[in-house]
Formats: sequence, structure tokens, C-alpha cells
Amino acid sequence: MKKVFLIITLFILSASLSAQVNFDALLGVWNDENAPDTSRFAAINSIIQDHYLNYQNLQPDSAIYYSKLMYENAKRKGLKTKMANAFNNMGLSYSSKYDYNKALEYYMQSLNILKKNSIKNEMLGWTLLLIGKCYHSMSDYKKAMDYLQKSLNAYKESDFKKGIAECLLRIGWIYYCQSLNSKALEYYLESLNLSEDISDTSLIAGNLINIGSLYSATGDLDKSLKYYKQSLKMLKKTSNKRGISVILNNIGADYFKQKNLIEALAYYQRSLKISKEISNKRSIAIALYNIGDVYYRYGDSIKALEYYQESLKLSNETSYNTGIINSFIGIGNIKLLNKEYKQSIILCEKALKLAEESNKLKKQVRACECLFNTYKEAGNTQKALEYHERITVMNDSLKKEETTKKLQQFEFQKKMLADSLKKEEEKLKVQHTHELEIQKKNRTRNIYIASGLFVVLIATGLFGRLRYTRRSKAIIEREKDRSENLLLNILPSEIAEELKEKGYADARDFDMVSILFTDFNEFTKTSSSMNAKELVAEINTCYKAFDDIIEKHGIEKIKTIGDSYMAAGGLPVPSNDSIQKTIQAALEMQAFIIERKNEKTAKGESCFEMRVGIHTGPVVAGIVGVKKFQYDVWGDTVNIASRMEQKSEVGKVNISHDTYNLIKDNPQFEFESRGKIDVKGKGEMEMFFVRLA
Repeated sequence: MKKVFLIITLFILSASLSAQVNFDALLGVWNDENAPDTSRFAAINSIIQDHYLNYQNLQPDSAIYYSKLMYENAKRKGLKTKMANAFNNMGLSYSSKYDYNKALEYYMQSLNILKKNSIKNEMLGWTLLLIGKCYHSMSDYKKAMDYLQKSLNAYKESDFKKGIAECLLRIGWIYYCQSLNSKALEYYLESLNLSEDISDTSLIAGNLINIGSLYSATGDLDKSLKYYKQSLKMLKKTSNKRGISVILNNIGADYFKQKNLIEALAYYQRSLKISKEISNKRSIAIALYNIGDVYYRYGDSIKALEYYQESLKLSNETSYNTGIINSFIGIGNIKLLNKEYKQSIILCEKALKLAEESNKLKKQVRACECLFNTYKEAGNTQKALEYHERITVMNDSLKKEETTKKLQQFEFQKKMLADSLKKEEEKLKVQHTHELEIQKKNRTRNIYIASGLFVVLIATGLFGRLRYTRRSKAIIEREKDRSENLLLNILPSEIAEELKEKGYADARDFDMVSILFTDFNEFTKTSSSMNAKELVAEINTCYKAFDDIIEKHGIEKIKTIGDSYMAAGGLPVPSNDSIQKTIQAALEMQAFIIERKNEKTAKGESCFEMRVGIHTGPVVAGIVGVKKFQYDVWGDTVNIASRMEQKSEVGKVNISHDTYNLIKDNPQFEFESRGKIDVKGKGEMEMFFVRLA
């Protein structure tokens, strides 16, 4: 998404501001109070936009200073449109500083001036467009779409085709951000056709590269390369070297995805050359890192290391956080290849820390993968498992983010459908009113015939609209079902429903919950005889079987902690048979491990043995945090259950005295008293082994 943002800014805003201007001459016109107002305000507007808001010479504070001068002079002369223009320039200045709330304040002041004075020219369309873009930058897609539609209507009223084309492109971008690719493509193509009609090279290039980005994101690399190369031809006509360097990099990235390393390297090197010509350090850093990736894929770690290190240096100079993280991971992987484990760990830990500080979840996964591989190769299986666990948790968080995104897309589609239906209703009302007026003026037979035809057309339109609405609702329902299924993979169904209704879920006290803990006996010793792939595969096989067993018995998985598995019976909905079901699940899990041990021993393969412990008592359960949330339980019951597992034996299910008292009369089970056993922090506690009768 960031790449698209850069592209849009580059081709629509920056391209229109890229002309080099004679600052001194413009300042002279502005300072000449005898010059016509049109010339003076055109001069100061050019000073603000072409000089201080030019992407090659961005100076927002100076732009703010001259925007205030522009406003004060326009106000003194009563020039309302110029006052609105000055406020828009103020908004653009703050937007370039990423202060979108401040930018929005000035855009709204501009809009108020235009509305109060009934000004409906191109300035109104531009102001509405800026507000829409600002809301888009703030990720408020509903408001962004609302203002962009208003801007589109304003531009259509003034027949300003360039503005119409830009609005269409921006609307397409919003649909793209919501993963509605077919709708996005529809608007991109409409904008492209209009841009070609008015021969606007910058807008043509912008549409081509956004179409290319859409195809690239969906994996259709042949089409994305086609549009990228068309955009490159257009950009060469504008001499926009920064844009050319970005396109060359994108083309290289698509060839890299196709594993065409020769073409990828050639385009990355061309991007690097142009980035150096315009002294854009961040673009240079990106190109250097990408070239390093190509050499790494070639297996030339010496050259790859050289380019990664150069990229790291420039990324540090420009405070380019993503470049620093990527370089640390790249260098860390090379150190791993060279068996320099200590250096690899230091670099990848730095990358992980930066990724956590900037909340870049996918970068955190890459850093943890580097650390997992390094510790595994170094023979530190326990540390490797810790990072494998973190990768699992982070992948769960990515799924949660995807769920949230799906829910947002559902709401957005629902809003768009509601707006569409409302507009159709308004159109029908207008048409119906018009028809009534015609009937009042003309009572002739021909008018009645025309009215009848009109009714037929309306009925046909309504029938078509009804079919469209039903299809749309069916699509929305399918997407809603997918989103809800994702959410139910993360949280208990009752908690998920509460979270959807209220936006949060209250913590709850439960009087009678059975906590189950499992742990693999001598895990470190057993896992040391497996390679990383075998270790992860074996753990996944066991945990998948456990997941199926607890789902079968209706108890709730809480979490995995390293080689320990935790579940609970009797929450989030208490039941009379939760203790019985928890014990049944524990015995079935133990039986699975015993059977698997017999199978793998017969093959001469390493295998796990397991202890299981259960305790029943009161707990508190709820969701922790507001981001990357997790359903968890707390209380002394959890600690005692853990002690029951620790004091259990291989192949056995150990239960506490409290659990025994609650289930001892159940004829399904037999119990073996173990007497009182000393428990750390608890003193002596009576325990029982349980088995099926």
C-alpha cells in the first residue's frame, strides 16, 4: 500500500509542481503592489506550490509563511476565492508534514468560504478533492469516498476534465485499498481514457502505474510489467527522474518475483543510476538493498553483503526505518550462512527491536525467522523454539489484522451499497415528480401513452435494481461469513459476538473451571535429535491432534507456551459436565501420544512422551490488550494445574484432590491415589492418577 501512496503523490501532486521556477522573478511580481491582483496572486501561489512544496525542495514552514501572506492580502482586498486558495495551500503544507488533522482544519475553512459565497468553480472541486485525500491518508475511507464523490460532481458541473480524471483515479485507489480490485480497475481505466483524451501525460502515467500495481498485487506479473513499461515511456516524456527511478525499481521487483534475476538486476541498476543522478539517498538505499537481494539469490554472499552494508549506511543517514530493518536482516542471513552466529543474532535482534518499535508485524516475522534459523543452526534448540513460538503468535496476529480488514471492507461495501440505493431512490423521486408535472400540463392521449412507457421503463429499472441489490447482498453476506469465520478461529464464539457488539469484551469470574496442562518430557533432549523441519512438523502434528480432540469434547484452547499446551473446560459457557469432558480429552490426548510413540519407535524415529495435569477451581478470564488481543485465564487454579502437570508421570493424567472430589462418583473413571506429594510454593497436596474404567 505504501508503494501505491508514493506513486499517487509522485504522479499527481509532484508532477504538477515539478517545473523549475524563477523564484526571484516571482517574488518581484508579488512585491510590486502596482501589478494586477491576478498576476500578484498567481506569483505567490507559484512560490508556495512550485518552489516550497516541490518534492525536490520541500520546505513546508516557508510554504506556511507565504500562505499566511497570501491569505492576509486576499482578506484585505475581499478576494474570497484567493482566501480559500491560501487556506488550501496551508493545508497542503501541513499535509506534507503528515499533520493531517491540522491540514483538515484549513481545508474545511476553505470549504466554508466557498459555500458561504456560493462559489462553485474549479476551486470548490479542488478543495473537496483535498479533503477526500486527507481523509484517505487518515484511513477514513468512508469520509474520503464521500468528499471525492462531491469533488467529482463539482468538477463535472464546471466541466474540468483534468479534475474529473484525478477524482476517478483517487476513487479507484480507495477501492484498491479495500481490496475491491475489479471496482478499482474500472475507475482506473475510466480515468486513463479521460487522461488520454486531454493528453495529460502525468495523469496517464499515474493511471498506468496504478493499474500495474493492481496486477502486481494480484500476481498477474505479465500484465503488471506491460503497464509499468507503458508508464515508463510516458514518464520519459516528462523528464521526471524520480518517477522513472520508482518505475524501474517496480519493474525490477516484478522480474525478481518471476525469478528472472538477470532482468531484475538490470532494472535495479538503472534505478540506482538515476537515483544517484538526482541525489535521492532513500531511493539509492532501496536500489542497493534490492541489488543485494539479487546477489543473495544468486548465491554470491560477498557481493550481497557489500550492497546490504551500503544500503544500511544510507538508510541510517536518512532515518529510513524500513531500509534499516531490511539491511539488518539481509546482513544477518549472510552471517548465518558464514556460521557467524553471534553476529547474526545481534543484527537480527536489532531488526526485531526496530520492527517492534514501528509496529511492522511482517518485518518482525522475518527477523524472528532469522533468529530461529540461527539458534537452530547453533544448536540452541530451546531458543529456536522460543522464536518459533513468537512466529506462531505473530502469524495469528496477522490473521487477526486480516479479520479486522475484512470487517472494515464489509462495512465499506455496505455503506457504498446504501449510498447507491439512496441515489437511485432520489433519481426515481425526481423522475416521478417530473412525470406528474408533465401530466398536469398535458392531458392529451400522447402524454398518457408516454407515461405508460415511462412506467414500463421504471418497472424494468426497478426490477434490474432489485436483481442488482439481491446479488450485492449475497456477495456481502458471503464476505461477512468469511470474516466471522476468521474471528472464530481466534476467539470463543460468545466472546467474538460480544466483541462485535460492544467493541470490547468484559473480563469474567468463573467459579468452576478445569484447567488442563500438557508438557513433553525431556523436550530439549528429544528435539536435539531432529532437524528444524522435523521438529516443527512433529509439534504441529501433535498440536493439531490436540485441537481436534478439545473441539470434539467442547472445551476451549487457551494457548501454547513452548512445548506446553493449555486448555480449559467450563468457559466461556459453564456446563455441568465440563470436568468429565476435560478428563476425557486429557486421556484421549495422552492416548494419541502413546500410539504415536509406538509408531515412530517402530520406524526408529525420535518421538515425544508427555505428562498431563488437571485442577478445577475459580478463574478470571478475558481478553488482554486492545491490539493483537488474546483470550486468557488467570488465578491460583492455573498455577495449581501447572503443578499437577509437573508432578505427573509420562503417559499418565494427574488430577488434584479438588478435581477428584468433584468427579469420584463418575463410573466412567478409575482413580489411583498417589497420597500427598510436596508441591513448590503449596506444601503437600493430595493427587490421583485417573484412567478410563
